[in-house]
Amino acid sequence: MQAKSPPTERAITTAPQTQRKSRVREGHPFPLGATWDGLGVNFALFSANATKVELCLFDIEGKTELERIELPEYTDEVWHGYLPDARPGTVYAYRVHGPYDPAAGHRFNPNKLLLDPYAKQLDGAFTWDPALFGYTLGHPDADLSFDERDSAPFVPKCRVIDPAFTWGAERRPQSPWDRTILYEAHLRGFTMRHPAVEEPLRGTFSGLMTHEVIEYIRGLGVTAIELLPIHAFLDDSYLEEKGLRNYWGYNSIGFFAPQPRYLATPFVNEVKEMVSHLHEAGIEVILDVVYNHTAEGNELGPTLSFKGIDNASYYRLAPDRRYYINDTGTGNTVNLSNSRVLQMVTDSLRYWAEEMHIDGFRFDLATILGREPHGFEEDGRFLDACRQDPTLARVKLIAEPWDCGPGGYQVGRFSPGWAEWNDRYRDTVRAYWKGDEGKLPELAARIAGSADFFNKRGRKPWASVNFITAHDGFTLNDLVSYNEKHNEANGEDNRDGHSDNLSWNHGVEGPTDDPDIKTLRLRQMRNMLATLMLSQGTPMLLAGDEFARSQGGNNNAYAQDNEISWIDWEAIDEDGKALTDFTRRLIGIRQSQPMLRRGRFLSGAYNAELDVKEVTWLTPGGDEMTPDHWNDGNARCFGVVLDGRAQPSGIRRRGSDRTLMLVLNAHHDVVEFTLPEVAGGREWRRLVDTNRPDLDDEEERLPLGHAYEVTGRSLLLLELLPERKKG
Repeated sequence: MQAKSPPTERAITTAPQTQRKSRVREGHPFPLGATWDGLGVNFALFSANATKVELCLFDIEGKTELERIELPEYTDEVWHGYLPDARPGTVYAYRVHGPYDPAAGHRFNPNKLLLDPYAKQLDGAFTWDPALFGYTLGHPDADLSFDERDSAPFVPKCRVIDPAFTWGAERRPQSPWDRTILYEAHLRGFTMRHPAVEEPLRGTFSGLMTHEVIEYIRGLGVTAIELLPIHAFLDDSYLEEKGLRNYWGYNSIGFFAPQPRYLATPFVNEVKEMVSHLHEAGIEVILDVVYNHTAEGNELGPTLSFKGIDNASYYRLAPDRRYYINDTGTGNTVNLSNSRVLQMVTDSLRYWAEEMHIDGFRFDLATILGREPHGFEEDGRFLDACRQDPTLARVKLIAEPWDCGPGGYQVGRFSPGWAEWNDRYRDTVRAYWKGDEGKLPELAARIAGSADFFNKRGRKPWASVNFITAHDGFTLNDLVSYNEKHNEANGEDNRDGHSDNLSWNHGVEGPTDDPDIKTLRLRQMRNMLATLMLSQGTPMLLAGDEFARSQGGNNNAYAQDNEISWIDWEAIDEDGKALTDFTRRLIGIRQSQPMLRRGRFLSGAYNAELDVKEVTWLTPGGDEMTPDHWNDGNARCFGVVLDGRAQPSGIRRRGSDRTLMLVLNAHHDVVEFTLPEVAGGREWRRLVDTNRPDLDDEEERLPLGHAYEVTGRSLLLLELLPERKKG
């Protein structure tokens, strides 16, 4: 099937009859985007294959097109022009001319109004309409047809901004990695039901900077809030048809502009104000970013920006050029092998880091970013670009190290300097506390920092971002309350979402009034929270898990912008408050005990003078584990002694010479655990017992050799008190 020739210029939508005539100069090809210099605005747009670019100016409301200006100059594949009459607040977009030849990868259609990839602010509503598509919906030639309708009435427009902002005495917290505790939250859902947030500010950047909200986050003890995507994104048409919308935000259409619905004011500097307030409280801001795909979908998707500007450059195309490589599972894949596309992504990251003072980024489907045409490379162009960049090398970079393409699972293979989500940690901890057989060896590796994945090229234990729950999947409460997912509200007959959740309802599916089940569920939540906070690596806590938030068993609430996903602060009961106190206590213990957040992987070092080993794995009898013990599939209880005195003196930090013991018991019965006799020790002090969450840390000291009755399905943390010095 051959592509039809595009209509002549007479068939293409023309500019309005009544026009003003702005002055235009050639301007500069750098920087890309619309840049206000105090005297006028420079417009620069990359397109390697366009034949003409028209800048479209609109009235202040973005409804009436006032003028079309052909950008007068083309330099190094950048179209550019300078308007001395333009200023901040100017509303604009583009129409780009060129061949409409999908078989060759080109989908230019100047009837379609296009968003600037570098736009710093988007205004106006997006409405799904057939005019958004470069081809005619329903045409027998499908995407090989050509649509002549004007899409301008149905798309938001770009607005020129003045970036000036007074940061004052603001200082970035710059929390070191070993002290970092991530708190994954949804900007909108976190404040939509918060009683201290004024109604008009709920769900916005302004809402998150409310004093009571920030004080809660600070008081919890976490050091960084990791926000789900706040880049401009679109609601999928199929969701709107079902009365839903994209809640999580993994459907980006602009990498520089904040999501308009998250702004309570007309100004993007609202984001800077939020960041400034969080920084004042010592809280870093990490953004979840989606550079792997866009909202334009595959060959049957709409033409909104990149597709109409230069489809062949922005997307990875199949060898036949008409179709898209879909390593993301969303229809398209951004082509970071193109130097200008790579520049766009790194420019975006620098913009948020330098201009917005963002402290780090979590990259969705990050394997995509390391892909070259032949596959993933741990020293791929994007990863190298980040490592050598003086700005990006200093912020926190976190990879979700998998995608849907061949060879997409790359946990542990990212470059030095990167941290990575560790799903092996998640699955192992879940399976162990559920009571699965044969989990001791892998659990030991996970709580010790997953050296089998990350101990190479000088990487540190913090490179493993440990998590048990995240936005995608069950909450912690639902993990111990449901055997099956319950995603009926998503309108997909419960077919969506993962079915293998390694969850256990403890006898009843969903909420229950049975006191024994409720007690056990709460203890299991404490077990997993304690495991998370007491493991080597970087812990990530899902917002609301600290007080047992539930989504009613929905493990894929991506489209639930409603009470299913919003945190109900006023519904937190006494059990939830107690769990929050327990979580706060765990975080305090982690921060006060350097042995729980070591800068080096455990090596088993031995101090002959003191006769102590850095790490010793113990059976319930207090003996060192042997291969037979490790290979016993029925074993579900073990201990580990971490002795800081065995570390080389040159790497010791204050407090790092302490000795701690962690005991985990996933048996349903009580296990007698003999507290070992350790050289130089006087007695053990109990810091944590998940069966006694309100324990005072000065309470009960236990003699060496004591047989401690470890409650079924519980966890202990003890500290060795040294012998008293004579004299």
